[in-house]
Amino acid sequence: MIPRAELAPGYTISRVLKGGWQLARGHSHVDLAGALEDMDRFADAGVTTFDCADIYTGVESLIGDWLKRRSRQRTAIQVHTKYVPDLDRLPDHSRADVGRGVDRSLARLGVDRLDLVQLHWWDFDIPGYVDAAAWLDELRRTGKIRHVAVTNFDQRRLAEVLAAGVPVASHQVQYSVIDRRPANGAAAQCARHGIGLLGYGTLAGGFLSERYLHQPAPVTPLENRSLVKYRLVIDEFGGWDQFQNLLAALGRIATRHNVGIGAVAMRWALDQPGVAGVIVGARHARHLDQIRHAFTLTLDDNDRAAIADAQSSSTGPQGDVYDLERVKGGPHAAVMKYSLGRET
Repeated sequence: MIPRAELAPGYTISRVLKGGWQLARGHSHVDLAGALEDMDRFADAGVTTFDCADIYTGVESLIGDWLKRRSRQRTAIQVHTKYVPDLDRLPDHSRADVGRGVDRSLARLGVDRLDLVQLHWWDFDIPGYVDAAAWLDELRRTGKIRHVAVTNFDQRRLAEVLAAGVPVASHQVQYSVIDRRPANGAAAQCARHGIGLLGYGTLAGGFLSERYLHQPAPVTPLENRSLVKYRLVIDEFGGWDQFQNLLAALGRIATRHNVGIGAVAMRWALDQPGVAGVIVGARHARHLDQIRHAFTLTLDDNDRAAIADAQSSSTGPQGDVYDLERVKGGPHAAVMKYSLGRET
């Protein structure tokens, strides 16, 4: 079974979370019937924690349908969602908006209480994120939310939320062998406050796999937005050749341990200080073996040194978590869709 971590007193999660972005309408083709069956397989294997968002079109409702089908066992499942107000609504964002958003997620998921709600705020130049976190905490106190969390907050803004007295249970951040920005202070800040890190992008949308080893750089158009996003991260890391050097090092480690590259990448992320769990956007249950292997694998000093050596000449990404994605007009921001709330 998959090991568990205590994210808050009395609240545990599986250390691998099944991500939901890959299942969103408009991301890529999804076989809905197959997706429901795969959710059963993940849960039965011990991956009991599911990550989604109000802006992942159709995903909350999909999980809600699955929970109804699994009604006798639903208490063993944890569902984490997000509250993401549209960018153009931020200047007038209100307590009522938060209430409507939470009620909408409750209805879609078919639950009486949301296990964990993660606040994302598109533009920190627009005030209101501390109020939004506080309003979510009000709903926690009324029983509609079990835990309040954040995603993609830089250290300054997370400090403001904490100073307002909001009990932040977790911080979801991009974290992988090619994106180590949380180690630039965010991980230490969260450790000081007992906040668990939930890492996404651990497999870089699938780039961290044998499929791309010794292959030329993929040409556009890429299959989905996830690949577009993580191709840009590879560029920040140092480009395709630099990425191939790292992928080859991961491949040698994988061969030595008789596992896949993905298992090595997950194990590396799980071993980073403060990481409570990693979010894997696996659409198919066939990826379960790789997840299991990540927990039978132990990286030794030579493995860690080989990965560090391959990372040592990388050029980035630099800065705090999500800094690059917030650069207005930048390539990373171009991947984002800022008004999905009105479409879901």
